[in-house]
Amino acid sequence: MTPPSIRDLADWRKQAGPSGIPSVCSAHPLVLEAAMQATLPTSLPLLIEATCNQVNQDGGYTGMTPSDFRAMVEDIAERASFPLERIILGGDHLGPNPWKALDAEAAMGKAETMIRAYAAAGFTKLHLDCSMGCAGEPIALDDADTAARAARLAKAAEEACTNPSQAPVYIIGTEVPVPGGALEAIEGLEVTSPAAVRETVEVHRRAFLEADLEDAFKRVIAAVVQPGVEFGNHNVIVYDSSEARALSQTLDDLPGLVFEAHSTDYQPPSALGALVEDGFAILKVGPGLTFALREALYGLDMIAAELYPGSSRQSLRDIMEAVMHSSPDNWQKYYEGSEHEQALLRHFSYSDRIRYYWPEADAKAAVDALLQQLDGVEIPEPLIAQYLGGLLKKVRVKVVAPHARNLLLAAIGDIMQDYIDACQG
Repeated sequence: MTPPSIRDLADWRKQAGPSGIPSVCSAHPLVLEAAMQATLPTSLPLLIEATCNQVNQDGGYTGMTPSDFRAMVEDIAERASFPLERIILGGDHLGPNPWKALDAEAAMGKAETMIRAYAAAGFTKLHLDCSMGCAGEPIALDDADTAARAARLAKAAEEACTNPSQAPVYIIGTEVPVPGGALEAIEGLEVTSPAAVRETVEVHRRAFLEADLEDAFKRVIAAVVQPGVEFGNHNVIVYDSSEARALSQTLDDLPGLVFEAHSTDYQPPSALGALVEDGFAILKVGPGLTFALREALYGLDMIAAELYPGSSRQSLRDIMEAVMHSSPDNWQKYYEGSEHEQALLRHFSYSDRIRYYWPEADAKAAVDALLQQLDGVEIPEPLIAQYLGGLLKKVRVKVVAPHARNLLLAAIGDIMQDYIDACQG
């Protein structure tokens, strides 16, 4: 089947078929494989996105350049028998954020190099985010400066793209909360106002035209807004359609555009469906998928401990605790409280900052050892019930085999399926 084109995303709601698309924001191979498995039987393309901090010309925290990331995705797709033509690669929050400690010109120079690398590697959905100030500037820039810098990056991307059939589509704007979730418990959010989103679109339109990028602006397909969804370390703000009604209706005045919703992780299925119905057609999910990965890995680790009580293998949680303590930069400033409270957050926070540590050598070795210990083992149903209870029904009806890798992929796939269901209606 030929998936619909993301360029026509605003028209999907008017036609038979999907009305939205999940955006998988993860570099973990098991997450990507599970997303491919869940998407394969559908009519949807698979949108996979990398962030500016995760993947860039300097390697990011994954150690991958955009071309490295593409190669990894293609390798996983080959093993999973997922058609490459159904994969859309995206870049998220592309801008000077990784280098904002530098002065603006130096940071923007690095950002230009980065977006050229994304475009040259065939990433065709590019989120332009230049809202943050650099050294000596305010924390957040005004709309005019943000849009001018976004247009500058779009120009670099256009120049780097040599294949007209792969000309990128663009996303403009940025959500109010920090990417990846809020830092503390949250009680409410301010939904983006209709006036604000209209201004964002108009200011970017002018900036693109001034940069002689009229054709590129025709490929702006979405604006990032805050529909009233977010998660913190401990809680989730669930989407309320009534609160976002005025924002949703703004799309009537913005032909060709949809809204992109960030931080939709942990939303219940009904809320995801309502988001898509209200025009928030791109649903970003990342930490929610790696949270399910961690949850399943810890469950499998407990199962292994039950099956092999005399094993000398150290628990996965203890290994991850040591890995995170050896390099605390990715969690220390985000988790507050007593030592015990911070320990709980390191492993169980919705912000899931443990996801930064799975690529570490000791973490990868520990996961490999766990899966090797359980390789070929048919895990008894009572242990699945105890430690991976959400998968028991699928095991009983033989939808999921009672083997470690199958259970792990199914746990992630269940979350992905909520997004697929919401987008297919």
